Amino acid sequence: MAGSIGFMFIENYTFIEAFYMTIITISTVGYGEVRPLSDTGRIFTAALIITSIGTFAYTISAITTYFVAGEYRDIFKENKLNKQLKSLSGHTIVCGYGRVGDMAVDELLDHKQQIVVIENNKDKLEALTSKYPNIPIIDGDATSDEDLERACIREAKAIITTLPNDADNLYVVLTARELNRTLTIISRASKSVSVRKLRVAGATNVIMPDRVGGAHMASLVVNPDVIEFLDHIRIQGGAEINLEEVNFKDLPEDFQFQTLGEMQVRNRIGINVIGFKMENGEYIINPGPNTRIVPNCKLFVLGNPDQIRLLNRIFGLQNYI
Repeated sequence: MAGSIGFMFIENYTFIEAFYMTIITISTVGYGEVRPLSDTGRIFTAALIITSIGTFAYTISAITTYFVAGEYRDIFKENKLNKQLKSLSGHTIVCGYGRVGDMAVDELLDHKQQIVVIENNKDKLEALTSKYPNIPIIDGDATSDEDLERACIREAKAIITTLPNDADNLYVVLTARELNRTLTIISRASKSVSVRKLRVAGATNVIMPDRVGGAHMASLVVNPDVIEFLDHIRIQGGAEINLEEVNFKDLPEDFQFQTLGEMQVRNRIGINVIGFKMENGEYIINPGPNTRIVPNCKLFVLGNPDQIRLLNRIFGLQNYI
């Protein structure tokens, strides 16, 4: 366009003549001029040739770099990630992929949960990508509002922050609670003094891995068989015994406001209702048949994988597989 306009302005060419002259000039074909050029026209033509050759050389260099250096792979990967993130809803965000984060990711995927991982350590990112090539992974800072927004925190159901620094976890909890008031927030804590601060900041639960691990090892000394049995109970996993929670709102209307005896879950399916969370937050262990299912309550049922799947089909729990 610049060449065509230049020839039209300098040599008074028609648009067709100017366009044709520009094409044969920048392509270095070598045909004769449409009409003899003035000195000004020759200078303009020389400048056009030098500019076009430089542009062509830069273009070849850029294209070569794009393919040889693998930039196209990064662009495709970024487009794929953005497409995955846009489709997310009801997912869990895992902040930090250390030892605790690795276990959290394994468990969530084992339970067939949608997850997004935020990590900025290159080595950990490579390990995570190699282990789980199909999950969305954001190379970013979990303490950044932009990265949490990119992870669709407003549409998420939970966030797990396992950063090694309690101050960073505190910042993530504060930001997450501000962006999503209904979000379930699970935070790691390294120091006892941080537990209260994290709860005040908005954490739903605060876990101290060292304390949990030490208590678990001590329990294996005191009650080894009980603890080993509990270790075999998993939530919606592949173990022989699974534990499932059922919310009042997830039950069909036919089952709401009934007593456990009226539901006859034990007789129909073979599972056991081992716990009941009342609407005021209190727990009942091994509830009786007269326990009535009311709004804001939860049932905790125990059974094998087949029984849990049958329970999900009967209750129509679409979120569980």
